[in-house]
Amino acid sequence: MKPRYRIELKEEEREELSGLTRTGKTNARKCVYAQALLLCDSGPHCGEQRWKVTEVAAALGISERTIEHLKKRYINQGMAAFEPLRRTRRKERKFDGKFEAHLIATACSASPEGHARWTLSLLSQKMAELKIVDSVSNSTVQRTLKKTNSVRI
Repeated sequence: MKPRYRIELKEEEREELSGLTRTGKTNARKCVYAQALLLCDSGPHCGEQRWKVTEVAAALGISERTIEHLKKRYINQGMAAFEPLRRTRRKERKFDGKFEAHLIATACSASPEGHARWTLSLLSQKMAELKIVDSVSNSTVQRTLKKTNSVRI
């Protein structure tokens, strides 16, 4: 794999990364990442000891893509590349408190005629019939009732 990002560390950056690998107080992921950057360094002070990404990956037991992503993040963010990535996009809740309240009230009410009790499929059909939601799966009904400790079914 052709290296996409070239790392040329300054002396103070090398010292900081070396410090991460030597202290024994750094978590394993940060230590491996620091070692990877030190081995990938292609600055003038490295001499003939330049490692290829494949060699670094084999030596440290991580993938080549991980190293390439690490190098890209280090170039763009500096030492923040060692922090775990935060996922910012969360799925919007489709079923809110109003849905839960109607579901629990329906589950606690008398069962429909011809049935001894409410079933998950009957409850999901009733929620769609009342136009509280367009459609809802049986497993969503089950999870909601379980979450609210409403085990009336």
